[in-house]
Amino acid sequence: MTKPLLATLALGLATAALSSAQPIAAPGPTRAAGAFEVKMTPAGEARFTLDKSYTGDLTATATGEMLVAMTTTKGSAGYVAIEKVTGSIAGRSGTFYLQHTGTMNRGTPSLSITVVPDSGTAGLTGLTGTMDIQIAADGSHTYTFDYTLPEPG
Repeated sequence: MTKPLLATLALGLATAALSSAQPIAAPGPTRAAGAFEVKMTPAGEARFTLDKSYTGDLTATATGEMLVAMTTTKGSAGYVAIEKVTGSIAGRSGTFYLQHTGTMNRGTPSLSITVVPDSGTAGLTGLTGTMDIQIAADGSHTYTFDYTLPEPG
């Protein structure tokens, strides 16, 4: 074979290999877990202020506001809340906001807690994620936080 033919063959094989290669998957979210304490203070009809302290993988304090709607049907209610979280995770510090939307439909709960897009500051710029909370029978609170944080730079 001549050199130009070998070069064409090599280029064709390389192109075929690249076009059939699987894309490299982006890393998935990281899971953080820990406990938190919350103090809810009435601030008017159906309104509360929130003061939280997170421990574990997320070390932070948070303040927020919550609105609650109760119904006359047992086990049905709703709430929304925004909290500003100030602290550190994975060795990086800053602030971010969490948005809560919760409903209880005749005893069946539905809860969404999401990082407000583009709310991260300082070392938490670019943070995205969702949080789940669990309340034990003894009233203690724990969280799992599935998040993505871009590399610094």
